[in-house]
Amino acid sequence: MTVGTPDLSRAVSHALRHEPWLYELELDQEGWVPVDQLVFALRERGGAWLSVDREALERMIEDAGKRRHELVGDRIRALYGHSVPARIQRQPMAPPERLFHGTAPRSWVQIQADGLLPMGRQFVHLSVDVDTAEMVGRRKSASPLLLVIDAAAAASRWVPFYQGNEAVWLADRVPAEFVARLG
Repeated sequence: MTVGTPDLSRAVSHALRHEPWLYELELDQEGWVPVDQLVFALRERGGAWLSVDREALERMIEDAGKRRHELVGDRIRALYGHSVPARIQRQPMAPPERLFHGTAPRSWVQIQADGLLPMGRQFVHLSVDVDTAEMVGRRKSASPLLLVIDAAAAASRWVPFYQGNEAVWLADRVPAEFVARLG
């Protein structure tokens, strides 16, 4: 019996984003863990996980529709989505001019007052395109509110942005003055 890529991706995300201690893993300050430790932790769970190896992790990353994980040398990490208590360190980068965010319409009043906050995550998640923002927003509402972020202006005013992957950007928070309703 072999484990499917979506199942492996969910397990790896859980281990590297949310509860590494359940797998007896320790993330370094940038979220990396040794590949062999992750493989060992998954195999310890038994069943289909006994067949997990480095090649399975490489296939998982290669087959993913969205780049969620990164494997470099003998280390692997989740690129974004962390809810672990320890802060994952990222290097600020210049963002695209505009980014987008989808959310529930009921959140607008709070966003106008406080800006975009990470809520239960370490960072605010932003999309490079409207379609992705809408898809993310549908997790919170059947008719999501779409927001446009003036990322270039925010970055020029010392708001740090971090690249999650090619479609996802992260920020510690985005002040309300840089957030507008789309359309």
